[in-house]
Amino acid sequence: MRRRRMRAWSALAASAVTAAAMLLAAPGTAHADTSPPGANDWTCKPTPQRPRPVVLVHGTFENMAFNWQWLSPVLKRHGYCVFALNYGGKTPESPIQGTEDIPTSAGQLAAFVDAVLKATGAAEVDIIGHSQGGMMPRYYVRFLGGADKVHHLIGLAPSNYGTTFWGLVVEGGLMRLTELAVRLAPAVGQQIEGSQFLRKLNDGGDTVPGVVYTVIASRYDEVVTPYTNSFLKDGRARNLTIQDLCPLNPVEHLAIIWDKPTQLVILNTLAGLDPRTPVECAFPRP
Repeated sequence: MRRRRMRAWSALAASAVTAAAMLLAAPGTAHADTSPPGANDWTCKPTPQRPRPVVLVHGTFENMAFNWQWLSPVLKRHGYCVFALNYGGKTPESPIQGTEDIPTSAGQLAAFVDAVLKATGAAEVDIIGHSQGGMMPRYYVRFLGGADKVHHLIGLAPSNYGTTFWGLVVEGGLMRLTELAVRLAPAVGQQIEGSQFLRKLNDGGDTVPGVVYTVIASRYDEVVTPYTNSFLKDGRARNLTIQDLCPLNPVEHLAIIWDKPTQLVILNTLAGLDPRTPVECAFPRP
């Protein structure tokens, strides 16, 4: 048990270092209501080659400005209309977003998608989400009418079946730390493996017909543990592990949003190509 606890705290420390490095690489992102580069041009119109707008959905404790500093401009350069939102914050201006009740956040996503469809004239969107942002849209798709408005959902290290956090959830519960975290950030409690929210979301099947699902996970994920909890179980979903394409890639939960091979898999997927098409393997940024 001591080894497991040390491993968990080591993973937490590594996550903190990675997050600090990313913040240094993305100056000015403390303003949560600042759109990432290339996103939220409400005059953008889809083209026959890029018929669907792409909606970017950040993760827990993050915001659109920080989460999508790198991927948003890449998608824009490849001809996509890109949109990003904040959800689940104490206030819309809070730099920390994605902490509140997940069904409420899914309602915010639903309203945002409707606004994107109205502005662009498109019939559907593609959604790319990180962590909670890769899981929460499934609630929108299943319970809030999103199945007719979402063509493709791509999850980057999504918390589809929650996390044990290397066993700290159980130990934290014994020390009442889990209860404190849930009170401060309800979305954290809802992402604990086996939570009532996740049982409702996944009971009866974890995909909806008509929506294409792709999951991109990392073996070194230190937040969603075990990393296989990212994967969807219905046969229509496509589950990928980035190390199967690039075995030496050390990317983990936070750095996956900056990872070049992951970016190439996303571009292949959006273009309707086999996401397993050989990609250039490179170390993640920063």
